[in-house]
Amino acid sequence: MADLAELRDLIDRHCTAPRLETAVPRVRLLRAEAPTKPAPLVYDANVCFIAQGAKRVTMGGRTFDYGEGRYLAVSVDLAATGQIARASPRVPMLALCLRLDPALLASVLLDLPAGAAPAPASGAGLAVSAIGDELLDPVLRLARLLDRPRDVGPLAPLAERELLYRLLGGEQGGHLRRIALTDSPGARIGRAIGWIREHHRDQLRIDAVARLAGMSPSSFHRHFKAVTAMSPLQFQKRIRLHEARRLLLAGEGDAAGAGFAVGYESPSQFSREYSRLFGEPPRRDAKRLRQAARQGMAVIAQE
Repeated sequence: MADLAELRDLIDRHCTAPRLETAVPRVRLLRAEAPTKPAPLVYDANVCFIAQGAKRVTMGGRTFDYGEGRYLAVSVDLAATGQIARASPRVPMLALCLRLDPALLASVLLDLPAGAAPAPASGAGLAVSAIGDELLDPVLRLARLLDRPRDVGPLAPLAERELLYRLLGGEQGGHLRRIALTDSPGARIGRAIGWIREHHRDQLRIDAVARLAGMSPSSFHRHFKAVTAMSPLQFQKRIRLHEARRLLLAGEGDAAGAGFAVGYESPSQFSREYSRLFGEPPRRDAKRLRQAARQGMAVIAQE
């Protein structure tokens, strides 16, 4: 596919580091030159298009493989396990990702012809599909703007809007529509997830967060687990540990201080749960990550 080859070449030329936040709003590029072991990650709501190589995500016992010519759609912020499945220095994994703007999705949804958008999907907050020609075209036009920064302001919104239009009218339209419809169960769970992320240091009161989502506690728990494959408490713990890892990597205090900063009252409990998730005690893990960062290796706790 010639267009996919052009997308690959654009990413390869512009993204020489593991991750690049581009001048095109909400667009980032990813690069990896070797497979990685499974690692816990936090995904924001986004679509990630693979131009070369392959990635793998595991959530709730399900595995999602997506490689060249396919894309991953994540409709809410999720904690999962991710890895680079296929990459090498000669043939690196190359991807373009677009963070999803709920307000823009809602605006585009209004422009879809009647009956063109599937009903909001239920179940897990991520899915994988093939990149068809109609979808690849606006993705490629966004990528071409990397060569023409003066055109980003007037042209990026047009390409992004068409990209969202194709997504909403395509195979994952129902999956992504849950972001745009403010009263859908998925959108309400998304708001609850956002609240938990923002207030991860606080004690989690399920009744209060369920009220925020407009659900009974039992209904909230059921919908939350269907979307994230975790209970709300498990999700909060994962967010706390990722934030603590970020603080340690930035050199902001010691392990005990990082644990207290994210809401842990017991240093031993923090160290135990951190080691269980990341495979090493906090101090040792942070030292390894800093060394990897100095060597130019990927140190990404969010995608």
